[in-house]
Amino acid sequence: MITSWRIFTFLLRLIALAATLVATIVMVTSHDSTNVLNLTFTAKFSNTPAFKYFVVVEAIACAYNLVIMFLASKGSLWRLVIILDVVVAVLLASSVSSALAIAYVGKKGNTHAGWLPICGQVPKFCKHVTAALVAGFIAAILYFLLVIYTLYTVLHPLFAVNKS
Repeated sequence: MITSWRIFTFLLRLIALAATLVATIVMVTSHDSTNVLNLTFTAKFSNTPAFKYFVVVEAIACAYNLVIMFLASKGSLWRLVIILDVVVAVLLASSVSSALAIAYVGKKGNTHAGWLPICGQVPKFCKHVTAALVAGFIAAILYFLLVIYTLYTVLHPLFAVNKS
């Protein structure tokens, strides 16, 4: 049971590491420009605070996951790891949701506020942002699965029924 738990959590962490790394790289490399009325309009992730927050959280989750993958899975430090996993999962969910809200406004606009959609003018940027958000959403789901599985394996002996 212990070895299967370690293998499963290692695989979840490895896939989550890949998802956070891909989300960070794709978002950082997202940029496009267009000319509108002889003015050059450049769209890049650093123009929006929500996208900056997304990149920072994804990079922190990636680095944290890389460090945790090589820690021993026994000892008192592991309880802190479970708490930090919950914190990282919540941070990932908040960063994805904030970036998704801004991406939606960029794609659809907001007629009530007078904001026009920009994806028609900078489609390469919007495709990069969409790919980064998908990878970030996958990472958030994987972290929530990791937290649920870890809590189950830690708390399972407490709820086991002795049949004697």
